[in-house]
Amino acid sequence: MNLETLLLPLQFPFMQNAFAIAILVSVPTALLSCFLVLKGWALMGDAVSHAVLPGIVLAWITGLPLILGAFAAGMTCAVATGYLSENSRVKHDTVMGVVFSGMFGLGLILYTSIHTNEHLDHVLFGNMLGVGTGDLWTTGLIAAPVSAALLLKWKDLLLHAFDPAQARASGLRTGLLHYGLLSILSLTIVATLSATGLILAVALLIAPGAIAFLSVRSFGKMLAVAVVTCMVAMLAGVYASFFLDSAPAPTIVLILTAIFLVAFLRRVRAVRAASRTRIREDGAASWS
Repeated sequence: MNLETLLLPLQFPFMQNAFAIAILVSVPTALLSCFLVLKGWALMGDAVSHAVLPGIVLAWITGLPLILGAFAAGMTCAVATGYLSENSRVKHDTVMGVVFSGMFGLGLILYTSIHTNEHLDHVLFGNMLGVGTGDLWTTGLIAAPVSAALLLKWKDLLLHAFDPAQARASGLRTGLLHYGLLSILSLTIVATLSATGLILAVALLIAPGAIAFLSVRSFGKMLAVAVVTCMVAMLAGVYASFFLDSAPAPTIVLILTAIFLVAFLRRVRAVRAASRTRIREDGAASWS
C-alpha cells in the first residue's frame, strides 16, 4: 500500500467523526474498567448496559432525549441492585441477574411493540460511522467530567474497592463513593451509545482494565495502560474496519480480545518462569 491509500480513511468526514468519538469514549471507559475489575463489578457493567434499554425506548416514545431515559434506567438498575443485595440474603450477582434480565426483557417487549418506520437498532449495535456533531458534543460533555471525577478521586475509590470498612474508618463517605461510582457507570454507558451500542459497550467496560491488570503491578500504571490500550484498540478497529468493510464496533471488540489473550499468555509465561526459578533456587539452597 502507498501512503495515499493508507491515509484514505482520514479523507472522509464520517471516518473523521468515528475516530473522534473513539478517542472521546476510550478515556472514561478505560478508567472506569479498572475500578470495575478491581471491585468485581464486571457483571454490574454488563447489567446496567443492557438494563438501559427500556429507558431508551420509553424516552423515544415520549419524545424525550434518549440519554435521559438511558441514565434514568441505568440508575434504577444500579440502585435497585444495591438495595436488594444489602437488604436480603440473596447474593449480589444473583440480584444483578434478576434485575438485569427483568429490565432487559421489559426493554425488548417495548422495543418490539413499536410500529414505526424509524428503528432503534443503532442503540443496540452502535453506529460509529453515522456519528454527527451533536453526538460528539454529547459524548464529550459526559466523558470530560466522568474522566475528571475518576482521576481526582481514584485513591478514595481504590481504598473503597479493596476495603470498604477501612475506607469508612478513614472518614470517607462510602455511600457517596458507592452511588457516585454507579452514577458514573450509568453516564459512561450513555456516552458509549453512539459508538458501540448497548450490547458491545460491556467490552469497553471490562477488557481495558483486565488487560492492564495482567500487564502491570501498580494501580497508577494500570490506569495509564488501560487508557492507552483502549484508545489504540478503538482507533485501530475503526481504521481496520474501513479496509475490511466491517462494522467498527465488533472489530474493536475483536482487537481488545486479541490483546487480552496476548496479555494473558504473557502473564502465564512469566508466572511459570518465576516458578521454575524459585524451584531451582530452593533446590540449590537444599544442597548447600
